[in-house]
Amino acid sequence: MMTDPIADLLARIPNGAHARHAEIVCPASKQKLAIAKVLSEQGFVRDVRLDARGTRSVLVVGLRYDDDGRPLIAGLRRGSRAGRRVYVPCGRIPKVRSGLGVAVLSTSRGILSDRAARDAKLGGELICEVW
Repeated sequence: MMTDPIADLLARIPNGAHARHAEIVCPASKQKLAIAKVLSEQGFVRDVRLDARGTRSVLVVGLRYDDDGRPLIAGLRRGSRAGRRVYVPCGRIPKVRSGLGVAVLSTSRGILSDRAARDAKLGGELICEVW
């Protein structure tokens, strides 16, 4: 039994990139799909899609690499965890690597990037930071 499925997704992405996989596969959920879509919109992953494998649906995330073959995701840090939730108001949303990275937040309007949350003047639960 998996106790933290979001952490599982966030661990699979850099592990798959380190192993030079073209894509990673994990069990699907609406929240994981929304997080992967934010990473895709920000340019950290290539594409995101849902596939049906057997009786279950899986999330397939295409990984991106630069011209030298290095993964575009250099680092990833989990914000909230199952035992410690981290909430930030709009004015305290972190700027990851001086704006070169992205923070992913769960807000009242869904899962948003840090820039979108600042524009909407929303705070929320800090899910992760990616650079």
